[in-house]
Amino acid sequence: MMFDFQNRNVLVSGATRGIGKAISTSFLKYGARVIGIYGDNTAAARKFTEELEELAEKFTLYQCDISSQVQVKELYRKIENEFSTLDVLVNNAGIRRDSVLALMDADDWCRVIDVNLTGSFLMAKEAVHLMMKKKYGRIITITSPVSYMGFAGQANYAASKAGQVAMTKSLAKETARKKITVNCVSPGFIDTDFLNDLADDQVAAYKKMVPMRRFGKAEEVADAVLFLATPNASYISGSVLEVNGGL
Repeated sequence: MMFDFQNRNVLVSGATRGIGKAISTSFLKYGARVIGIYGDNTAAARKFTEELEELAEKFTLYQCDISSQVQVKELYRKIENEFSTLDVLVNNAGIRRDSVLALMDADDWCRVIDVNLTGSFLMAKEAVHLMMKKKYGRIITITSPVSYMGFAGQANYAASKAGQVAMTKSLAKETARKKITVNCVSPGFIDTDFLNDLADDQVAAYKKMVPMRRFGKAEEVADAVLFLATPNASYISGSVLEVNGGL
C-alpha cells in the first residue's frame, strides 16, 4: 500500500467541504486519526460527519476561527490533551471576497488576509510545538496558482496565497533539522463549490485556460497532499506541488 497513516494524527482545517472534505476522507481511508476544523458552516460539518459512516470513529470535529489567536491556542490545547502529539497539519481553510482593487472594501482585504495567511501562520506555529515532541512532522498548506499569476478582482486572495508560499519556504528552513517538512500544494481550477459563484461564461473561459480542458477533482488534490505527508517525501521541503492540469 502506498499510503499508510495508521497511528498518525492529522489536523485538517476547512475539513468538511470541497478539497478539505476529500483530504479528510482520504486520510481516514488510509487509517489516520483526523481532527477536522470548520468555521461557521455547521450544517455542512454535520452532513459530512454523517456521510463518513464507520470512518467517523476516527474523526474528531472542532469549530474554530483560525484567524483568532485565542481560538487557535485553545484548539491546540484540546488536541494536546486528547492526542498528545500531531503528525500532519493541512492548512486548507480559505475564503474569497472578490472585487477590483480600486473598489475593494478594506474590510474584505483584511478578512481574506486574516483567514488565509494569518490563519495558516497561527496553525503552523502551534503545530511546530507539538511536532517537536516527536521530532517529526508534515505541514502542508493549500495555496493557488493565483499566487504568481494574479487574477483581476482577486488582489487580496492572490496576496494571501503568495504569502503562504513565502511563509512555507521560510518555515521549511527553520524546521529542516527537526525532521519537520513544510510544503505547499497548489491546485488550479478544482470542481468544488468554491467555484459556484462563477458565471457560465467565466467557467468556460477558465476551462479553455487549462491545457487538459477540464477542472480537476478534489480527490486529485488529496492524493498530492497524502504523498507529501508520507515518509517517502522526507527530502521534499520548501516546495510547491502544482496540481493544475498544466495551467
